[in-house]
Amino acid sequence: MNARNLTLATLAFALTFWAWNLIGPLSSSYTDDLGLSPGQTSMLVATPVLVGSLGRIPVGVLADKFGGRLMFAVVCFISIIPTLLVGWSNSYGALIFWGFFLGIAGTSFAIGVPFVSAWYEPARRGFATGVFGAGMGGTALSALLTPRLVDHLGRAQTHILMAVALAVMGVVMLVFSRNSPDWSPATEPALPRIRHALGLKATWQGSFLYAVAFGGFVAFSTYLPTVLRNVYDFAQSDAGLRTAGFSIAGVLARPIGGTLSDRVGPDRVLAVSFAGTAILAVVLGFEPAPEIPAGASLILMAFFLGLGTGGVFALIAKLVDPAKVGSVTGVVGAAGGLGGYFPPLVMGLVYSSRSDYTLGYWLLALTALAAFAYTLKLGREIRT
Repeated sequence: MNARNLTLATLAFALTFWAWNLIGPLSSSYTDDLGLSPGQTSMLVATPVLVGSLGRIPVGVLADKFGGRLMFAVVCFISIIPTLLVGWSNSYGALIFWGFFLGIAGTSFAIGVPFVSAWYEPARRGFATGVFGAGMGGTALSALLTPRLVDHLGRAQTHILMAVALAVMGVVMLVFSRNSPDWSPATEPALPRIRHALGLKATWQGSFLYAVAFGGFVAFSTYLPTVLRNVYDFAQSDAGLRTAGFSIAGVLARPIGGTLSDRVGPDRVLAVSFAGTAILAVVLGFEPAPEIPAGASLILMAFFLGLGTGGVFALIAKLVDPAKVGSVTGVVGAAGGLGGYFPPLVMGLVYSSRSDYTLGYWLLALTALAAFAYTLKLGREIRT
């Protein structure tokens, strides 16, 4: 039963993340069709990320109250509307407006972590949250398949297909998934639970670390097609293929990060993650040649970021009472999403002023180094 619910939650997470990332892989066509500046393109790509981030706080609280089974279905059903209307929008204003609501699909992460954690004993929760987190591979599916589906079917028809898939997934979750028998609905009002979550040291620790690890992954997954076009002049479908490779590497690394955290400790996994990220950000800042130097660096970057995303929630699972995981996950997940909101805006601003992304990569390197230093400090606190 636990394996079935973990599988269903991961599939629902992957599909909603695909919907959440429908705009990013098509950013170059929106730029060409609407004559967008780099700043406008960055804002368009980042808008769903913002809502998907902040929305995780109330959705995490609702998951504690109503359970993951119902909340997964609700998010799938609500996401159908903006999915359709983004596909039917032909102006920048309409795309921003409906892209804002498309962010609802990105809130599903805050549902899945407490849902799957409740099905596993504490010693296996790093594994469970790591496997569930592999559902962020929905970004890889979007990068790989969305441009190709649009080429063959058209944009509106592709969005209709995604809306149908969301409807089917919502029904599947209602019919076939179950909340853990160890789960019980939270009876405390929402605001006190949020305040309690904000009062936990583990919430703030996880928020900072996840903002760097998951935020970095989301930022690259959504904005990388634009970077590859601007720096290496790749066509939209070719940039999507390479972005999918980046996302897949991060997806595969996440359960590895969770499993290793169960064995050697999440702080050690996070230290490796941030050290690797900092080094590779410096390498990418010199804009190496495409394919082998740049491609290999991006794949390794994704792998290190993926390790970190698995490590953070293994840390949360060890430090936080299971009854509070949903609320804490909502806050930490929001911080992670916000970590993915600002980098595309910074990269767009940097490119507009300098016509390269070097400064943006160096800022990422400095941020990762700060996270590395903090992780070392946190590890000493945990072990004393």
